[in-house]
Amino acid sequence: MKTAEIIALTKEELVEKIDTAKAQYQQMLLNHAVSPLENPSQIKKARRDIARMMTILTQKNNEQ
Repeated sequence: MKTAEIIALTKEELVEKIDTAKAQYQQMLLNHAVSPLENPSQIKKARRDIARMMTILTQKNNEQ
């Protein structure tokens, strides 16, 4: 997910996206532990997307 797309989201939508992304990330790690993923770089991308969303959420919370 691109930064511009994340910034356009409201706080509530951003929190929902973070929760969903975290759940998918955990599932991805579990699946990778059982049998290796076809593209293990997806794990790295998911982790960075979550961090990017959390950073923007913090910025939005600090603006008020």
